[in-house]
Amino acid sequence: MNRKALLFGFVSVFLCAIGFGIVIPVVPFLVQPYVHDASQQAVIVAWLTSVYAICVFIASPGLGALSDRYGRRPVLLLCLLGSVAGYLLFGIGGALWILFVGRIIEGITGGTIATMFAYFADITSAEQRTRYFGWIGAAAGAGTIIGPSLGGLLAGISYTAPLYFGAGITLLNALYGWLYMPESLAPELRTERITLNRLNPLLQLTSILSVKSLQRLLLAAFLLWLPNGAMQAVLAQFTLDMFHWQPIWIGLIFSIIGIQDILSQSLIMPRLLTRMKGVSIAILGMVAELCGYALIAASVAFASYGLFLAGMFVFGFGDSIFGPSFNGLLSTSVDASRQGRVQGGSQSIQSLARVFGPLLGGQLYVSLGYAAPAWMGVIFIGVAAVLLYRNVYRVA
Repeated sequence: MNRKALLFGFVSVFLCAIGFGIVIPVVPFLVQPYVHDASQQAVIVAWLTSVYAICVFIASPGLGALSDRYGRRPVLLLCLLGSVAGYLLFGIGGALWILFVGRIIEGITGGTIATMFAYFADITSAEQRTRYFGWIGAAAGAGTIIGPSLGGLLAGISYTAPLYFGAGITLLNALYGWLYMPESLAPELRTERITLNRLNPLLQLTSILSVKSLQRLLLAAFLLWLPNGAMQAVLAQFTLDMFHWQPIWIGLIFSIIGIQDILSQSLIMPRLLTRMKGVSIAILGMVAELCGYALIAASVAFASYGLFLAGMFVFGFGDSIFGPSFNGLLSTSVDASRQGRVQGGSQSIQSLARVFGPLLGGQLYVSLGYAAPAWMGVIFIGVAAVLLYRNVYRVA
């Protein structure tokens, strides 16, 4: 096992996760100078989130196909350099369209983690793979926790400092990879050509939706993921408008939720599994998220950041237990030969929710008020929980 390759892989995933979170606390502050109508600022922030998700959704199959045809190394280096360009453009700014170009470039080259999973699959044996994939997940989780807080701290220097920092460390990682990372995919194992089907981002989606036994289950999940995407997009703007929080506090709340996610999955989830069925845990997660959204909406009515914090913690608990239980339900709904198809299709649906959720949430935020995205969460998840109960619980 090449230790330099392993180091590059883990550092790349860690930095990718940091980079995703490091921008969150400062986006409203970077957008502010270019928006003449302050009431529309949340819509612009939401569009920046959605544009990135659209580009990731469209480009991911192509990046995977390119890595199968030309090897993992060039694709990984391309992804890292794309992130550098995206950070720099977003930091330099100068006009709103430049911010969008930065997010588009970063989204198009945003296949680092997916390609890194393929890289580790190449260099590890089947017996080792699960362990290394677990370490990749841990590295991503650590980056997700550190990123928002680091972004908030660096914003104390300037609002653009997190972007320049992200560009700098990503460029150093790309240079390290160029010098020390070997190619993992042997020439004889590469695909001979790239078919149009491999480039179609809707292929996995249409494939999984053709499985009738999963349609209602996936609809329930989509209804849950839509408001999640909306809240993630407008949350920083929400805390700025409602409580006048600075980036350091915005970043801190995101990091705390990340820590809570790890603690819930490592301490609470194992105990729940001994007492409840997977579908019951999923419904509990939905109910917790619904209550969290209700508390966030109430924080607007009472102008209380205490209610907001309580809502975030309750929501975070629900989100942390829903994900694993839902993936378990998916995996037990089909046979072994369709596991990859189902999990890949599920990720496609989640990506679409990250596209449409921010757009819907941003428009509701400016049209109906600060609490509207949270009320959307209450309604959508209420419907989703009923769907899941009626169509899965009785079967389980």
